[in-house]
Amino acid sequence: METFTHRIARTARELRMVTWGLLDTAHPILAQIVPMRRCNLACAYCNEYDKTSDPVPLPAMLRRIDRLAELRTGIVTISGGEPMMHPELDEIIRRTRDRGMLAGLITNGFYLGKERIERLNEAGLEYLQISIDNVTPDEISQKSLKTLDKKLQHLAEHARFHVNINSVVGAGMKNPDDALTIARRAAELGFSTSVGILHDKNGQLSPLSARETAIYDECVRLGQGLYTRINDFQRNLIEGRPNAWQCRAGSRYLYICEDGLVHYCSQQRGFPAIPLEQYTAEDIRREYKTPKACAPYCTIGCVHRASEIDNKYRQPLIKLRPFARASVL
Repeated sequence: METFTHRIARTARELRMVTWGLLDTAHPILAQIVPMRRCNLACAYCNEYDKTSDPVPLPAMLRRIDRLAELRTGIVTISGGEPMMHPELDEIIRRTRDRGMLAGLITNGFYLGKERIERLNEAGLEYLQISIDNVTPDEISQKSLKTLDKKLQHLAEHARFHVNINSVVGAGMKNPDDALTIARRAAELGFSTSVGILHDKNGQLSPLSARETAIYDECVRLGQGLYTRINDFQRNLIEGRPNAWQCRAGSRYLYICEDGLVHYCSQQRGFPAIPLEQYTAEDIRREYKTPKACAPYCTIGCVHRASEIDNKYRQPLIKLRPFARASVL
């Protein structure tokens, strides 16, 4: 499990990242990058994988990491597909840390043996998230607690990085109570927990039943992660209300596909679809102000949370600036 020393060092880096994010809007808070579109699983609801593509060559990935550093990105989260199928994942993580950015990983967890966890420790990984969909595998998802519990025990014993376990509620999940069972097991092992609302192929709302809403509320109560507690947007969605917010995708949040193109998010690929090496601060400033038609019913938590630093925290500070200056004078 993550040690106290590692937690303090990571928290200090987080605070620096948040402070800089509040002071300056012309850089990404979070970038999600795909080194491997292929996946070892085939979850029925997922549109983010294939079964045949090759890993992105390491030199190309390192150039992309370097470019994100040049854009002054705060956090780089590596996703897929299944990123742990990339044979040189450790070097990608190491380069992220060497360039001063926080390093995260989203994985299905199937490759997390003891030796592999130690390699992630040595590479400098700081965050890992696993989404577990059910208690026992079914035709919708193989990402089950039964299949992954031993991997979770390995993480609890050996990981020196923060671990978050995400469960889901919504359409397509046969047993809504599974989300609560997963959240309780994660909390028992000392991990932070989060819960997401299953979105459709366009990243939009799948309404919750009364029972699903009650399960969602209990999972939120169990949650321990500060970042994942930023979830007010989900409350509106499960009650059928749109969110009135400014989506900062393409600015505070970047999604970089395996071809090296910048997209708004995993569900809105094709916009703006500019090569990362050509992406500039001007693109970031433009997209910061660009309305996104899909925003009112968007369920993509990482985009909401990356946008929240401006929508909820930075704007009040701006309004207080005249008062603050007058107080100093």
